[in-house]
Amino acid sequence: MSKFNGFGGGFPGGGNMNQLLKQAQKMQNDMMKSQEEIEAKEFEVSSGGGAVTIVMNGKKLIKSIKIKPEVVDPDDVETLEDLILAAITEGNKKADSIVEQEMGKYNVPGGLNGLF
Repeated sequence: MSKFNGFGGGFPGGGNMNQLLKQAQKMQNDMMKSQEEIEAKEFEVSSGGGAVTIVMNGKKLIKSIKIKPEVVDPDDVETLEDLILAAITEGNKKADSIVEQEMGKYNVPGGLNGLF
């Protein structure tokens, strides 16, 4: 076995470079699998007490929007716009929370810096 900076066995402390690389590859594969699972998840959020409901996936793509007819007032479009915006914002927060929860288990130093 070759020496690394004068230390036998690979890394200082007796670590094995091949083992470290295998662990890194496994972690990368696990993270990719988690990312795929997150992207496939769908969740529902609403605003205005259920007046506007959206279904979103983990990629923050809106799959559907449901609007209760009683909130559609041609003389008050601004309220409807606010309800839709609030539902989308809540969906984005929920997606971010899911990503943080799922990917946080990998304890990557420095965080994931928007990789997902």
